[in-house]
Amino acid sequence: MWRLLLGLVMALNLLACSTHSPTADDIQVGAEREALYLPQLAGKRVGLVVNQTSIAGQQHLVDFLLARGVKVQRIFAPEHGFRGDHDAGAKVDSTVDAKTGIELYSIYGKTRKPAPEAMADLDIILFDIQDVGVRYYTYISSMHYMMEAAAEAGIAFMVLDRPNPNGDYVDGPVLEPAFRSFVGMHEIPLVHGMTVGELAKMIVGEGWLETDKPLNLSVIPVQNYRHDMPYHLPVKPSPNLPNHVAIRHYPSLGFFEPTPVSIGRGTDFPFQVIGHDQHFVEDAKPFSFQPRSIPGASTHPKFEGVTVKGQDLRGVEAKGLELGYLVAWHQQFASAGEAFFTNPGFMDKLAGTDKLRLALADGKTEAEIRASWQDDLQAFKRKRQGYLLYP
Repeated sequence: MWRLLLGLVMALNLLACSTHSPTADDIQVGAEREALYLPQLAGKRVGLVVNQTSIAGQQHLVDFLLARGVKVQRIFAPEHGFRGDHDAGAKVDSTVDAKTGIELYSIYGKTRKPAPEAMADLDIILFDIQDVGVRYYTYISSMHYMMEAAAEAGIAFMVLDRPNPNGDYVDGPVLEPAFRSFVGMHEIPLVHGMTVGELAKMIVGEGWLETDKPLNLSVIPVQNYRHDMPYHLPVKPSPNLPNHVAIRHYPSLGFFEPTPVSIGRGTDFPFQVIGHDQHFVEDAKPFSFQPRSIPGASTHPKFEGVTVKGQDLRGVEAKGLELGYLVAWHQQFASAGEAFFTNPGFMDKLAGTDKLRLALADGKTEAEIRASWQDDLQAFKRKRQGYLLYP
């Protein structure tokens, strides 16, 4: 009898294991799957595109690789710098890492694509940066330029993939080529629902690299990841995205950058509030905040030292692209006869089109605006299908 019971227990345990759905706790990012890529680095001179999010276990990827005897020749520093301590848009200087003595080569500022001499003594480039899945988040543009430089130098390019915290949906206007810029280089939606590894495959597959040289691309995938899986980043990806709530609101609130309205830069809760000193879209509960200078995050924010009123979104996790905020605040300024977009050209670059700005000016509703890009979204979803690595 006991054997029968033991067999039943074992069968139930096997069934439970076979039906277990992976969670975020089961995820192993590409950088942690060392058996898949360390053999490919043996004896190679390695260039790294990394920042503060490039963590393998409890170590920064640089320290992780050095401890395993990998020859790290050069570190390429993107926006916000290698340590992630520069303001948005602040120039990143080339220098030497004080801890390791490794050369730091800036790819944000005057140089966005490294010169041939910076690639000549390398055998492979490793890209390992946490993205947030939004087209105007510039790390994917830096990846694009590094991919081009690697192809032209005839060296391999490897992506150590990471989950996308906004990877559960696809939305927003698809970029039109006329509005291509560093904040939008690819004909993809604002929220593309892809990891950097999947996007790298698409960039190559669609022929978006501006070179006739082939690229030897490989991707070390994330283990136990699905696109619909909630994922909270263990390290903040940039100074003004301090938590999961900010990351989820980022696609919606980024459109406020070229407006007079504050989205909390210069506070402890950037991309989690919306406010102005004269025009108000009131929240359910009266709310005010006062931006201040925060070196390394927002040195001179809008309304520095001024109390502004508006909406508190800190307790709200965005479920997708929320256009209602933009429509409501635009209407407040329009009703007062005041311009909402202080830099229309930059707004069009963020949106990847001028159609969104013009639709707002015409008084289009949120539903009408959303309807205008549905055909493009469906075409993109069909195109990206062949590049997806995860369900």
